[in-house]
Amino acid sequence: MSRYRDRLDAGCSLGGFLTHLHGSTPLVLGIPRGGVAIAAEVADLLEGEIGFVLATKVGAPWSRELAIGAVAPDGVALLDEPIIKSMGLDQTEVDAEVERSLVELQRRQAVFGGDAPQVAGRVVIVADDGVATGATLRAALAYVRRLGPDRLVCAVPVGPPATIDQLAYEVDEIVCPMQPDRLRAVGEWYDAFPQCSDAEVLELLGR
Repeated sequence: MSRYRDRLDAGCSLGGFLTHLHGSTPLVLGIPRGGVAIAAEVADLLEGEIGFVLATKVGAPWSRELAIGAVAPDGVALLDEPIIKSMGLDQTEVDAEVERSLVELQRRQAVFGGDAPQVAGRVVIVADDGVATGATLRAALAYVRRLGPDRLVCAVPVGPPATIDQLAYEVDEIVCPMQPDRLRAVGEWYDAFPQCSDAEVLELLGR
């Protein structure tokens, strides 16, 4: 299984699978930071509008890197109840972590700023540069779905089959050209996978 050269290559690849949406003026929402670079290429190819959508991981109280779920901008959290139960967390602890993550999400939302694009009644594509467990992406997709798009599409260059199958239930269409059985890190499937800066994201959103 080959790899992508970079995010531009990955975005162009995804756009090639979505040519049937050309002419619908789709809204392509990237998940910052790397997903916005993907979304920019897809939006260019489909002559659509670019924007962003945020969702943030909710971490365990003693380790923020250990995810117990994810939260969307409207405060709705998707939580991994079996993990929460196995950790012995009570509702007060979970609520505190959700609130902490929501504050961070709102801080990041302010960095990228701008008025939220109109979603209701439109063809909307949510894009990221790859997916592993899918918790954050699922929260973002569920949030966009609540805004009432006419058609919701998920586009990611790489992700494991089990995660892609799960995400497929959340959307009307999903595109993921590379689906390795084992995915330790998304960056392994790119020749070049540099960190995107906030400035780069803002430049892309300003196209």
